[in-house]
Amino acid sequence: MPLILFGLVGAAAYYGYQQLQRSTTRVVERNRRSEAELRTGAQGTLVRDTDGVYRLRPD
Repeated sequence: MPLILFGLVGAAAYYGYQQLQRSTTRVVERNRRSEAELRTGAQGTLVRDTDGVYRLRPD
């Protein structure tokens, strides 16, 4: 019984750690873009949409 409990706790901890890594990656990338925009004086980052129109990148 304790083995199952430890397994579930371990799986939850692993899942939480993976989510934390993904979130950290998103925040670091957003900060990098923000710093680049400040350096260049840009108002935002444009990305090309599927219809070929450039739009502001959603955060």
